[in-house]
Amino acid sequence: MAEHVTETQDAGAHSSPIPGTNHLVDREGTMRAKHASGAIKDVVLVPTPSSDPDDPLNWSPKRRLLAVTCVCVYTLAVGFPTAAIYSVFMPISMNTGLSFDTLNSGTGYMFLLLGWGCAFWQPIALQYGKRPVYLFTLFATTGIILWGPYAKTKGDWIAGKILQGFFGAPIESLCEISMTDLTFTHNRGTYMAIYALFLGGSNFLAPVFAGFISDGQDWRWVLYWCSIFCGLSFVFLFFCMEETNYDRPNSSITATVVSDDEKYGEGSEKGADPTTEVASPTTLGPSQKTFLSKLSLLDKPRPFKKFLFMLKQPFIFFTYPVVVYSGFAYGSALIWFNVLNGTASIILGGPGYNFKPSMVGLSYLSPLLGNILTTIWAGTIGDKLLVLLARRNGGTNEPEHRLWLFVLMAIFCPVGLILWGVGAAHGVHWFGLISATFILSFSISIAIPVSVNYCIDTYQALSGQALVTIMIIRNTMSFAVSYGITPWLTDLGYQNCFISAAMIALASSLVFLIFVKWGKGMRISSKDRYWRMVKESEAMGVSH
Repeated sequence: MAEHVTETQDAGAHSSPIPGTNHLVDREGTMRAKHASGAIKDVVLVPTPSSDPDDPLNWSPKRRLLAVTCVCVYTLAVGFPTAAIYSVFMPISMNTGLSFDTLNSGTGYMFLLLGWGCAFWQPIALQYGKRPVYLFTLFATTGIILWGPYAKTKGDWIAGKILQGFFGAPIESLCEISMTDLTFTHNRGTYMAIYALFLGGSNFLAPVFAGFISDGQDWRWVLYWCSIFCGLSFVFLFFCMEETNYDRPNSSITATVVSDDEKYGEGSEKGADPTTEVASPTTLGPSQKTFLSKLSLLDKPRPFKKFLFMLKQPFIFFTYPVVVYSGFAYGSALIWFNVLNGTASIILGGPGYNFKPSMVGLSYLSPLLGNILTTIWAGTIGDKLLVLLARRNGGTNEPEHRLWLFVLMAIFCPVGLILWGVGAAHGVHWFGLISATFILSFSISIAIPVSVNYCIDTYQALSGQALVTIMIIRNTMSFAVSYGITPWLTDLGYQNCFISAAMIALASSLVFLIFVKWGKGMRISSKDRYWRMVKESEAMGVSH
């Protein structure tokens, strides 16, 4: 993506004290700001890029594409091992004696640490560099996956999953911040949807490969191949991943409106072009970094007290309704992924269907297609909707504009759950179950980019810390469901279990209407506390 910008004059102080409210569309052409180019040249670039060619917001399309590719490779490498075992639960249980309850409990502990581990890795990455955190955690994951085939007891299995969750935690929150480093408000939805595609894709592709590997070799080789893939990805990232941390000057992320005299100059005609020149990555000058400097494993040496300062901030965000809702919206959607993954092998591999592990794995191609459709809805269409609603709102963008994308989730998620659970209870044709996974994946995946972007759009200066709060909430919910899915199914049966799940999904999805109506009021009530946190963070040098 080439972001050629039109430069006028940088803005001064924040134009609005309300977190997340930005003047995104310059309808009258009277704003001192940097603008996008082409068909959306009236769109203001938020945040404002600096004049530094090494600012990630100024990177060339090629440099930006490589950075995005590296994030996606990391997402696949860490995501594959977390989901590869879903289609081989049956052979794992038969060969190790571990019960389905133990296997699901291990998955639950993994998700718990995938969330809580963010509280440790995120401040380290933001202060000492994202690149070293990516590399170290991927290297550790490579070794931990090799341990899996040798687990003989419940304790071995759960301990391995706890460590896998802890070292894999950056996949949950750091990848989103890396995407934020490279994007603006008006196109962030597309990039976040790409991340969501790879995150969901890793969960759906892994069981496909795992099923065939298990049939052709052995279930242990599922984990061996995951470890090999992690190792190869580590080599790729070591030579290709660049640090995206950037100490952005403390300047406005919005723009100011100027008068006609200021815009055109005294005595100028109003029909004249008010812009100066189009600044491209070329006119900004070449990068000051050499290839070897890009391979550095330390961003900048910083005082340890800054790490401790950032460590406490995610827990402060538990008092911010928008952040808590974002975590709830993410978590209440993703728990149905856990339910689907925890029951796929049992239902499709059990009586009535008797799918081999390879066929159970192949069934995950259906939710992968649903995930691709989500990328279009929550990404491309979502960004267009954001700009459209801003134009209708006098050029002002409100973070709640994105929440309307949840409409399709509220409609289709309950339908998918009923078709999956009630269909299995009544022995519906296998195509009905495969269709259910497509519907579920499409609807559930909407929550990833929408909930994350809602938080980032609102509290962008401290979004890295706020995302940790979201992931703690989301993954704690996932842990609870993974731990309870087996007794839930056992006690209620497929039909009653999934009918109740559908009703819960409908209620939780419709919560977005509360925030469409009163979300701005909640942001207004938090503005004094938030800007005070931003000021403290800027003084410590830990805002971003």
